[in-house]
Amino acid sequence: MTRSSWKNPFSKSQIFKSIYLNSNSEKPIKIWSRSSVIFPLFVGKIFSIYNGKKFVNVQISEEMIGFKLGELVSTRKKTIHKKK
Repeated sequence: MTRSSWKNPFSKSQIFKSIYLNSNSEKPIKIWSRSSVIFPLFVGKIFSIYNGKKFVNVQISEEMIGFKLGELVSTRKKTIHKKK
C-alpha cells in the first residue's frame, strides 16, 4: 500500500545528516531504514542497506528516485532444488 498523497515522502533525518557529514568521503553510508524514500540528493552516493543479515552496497542513480531503499535489496534467499 502506498503512502497517502497528502503526506510528504518519508525519509529518516539521520540519512540527511550522514550525507552532509560524509559528503567528501567515498565510504558507503550504512542504512537500516528500508522504508525511506530516495531523494535527488542521494544520486551518486553509495549506501550500505541492511537486508536482515548483511549490508549490501548500492550506488544510487537517477532512475531510482522515488523508490524506497528496501526495494533495491532482496531479503529472500533463492531456493535451490536438488535433482534426484
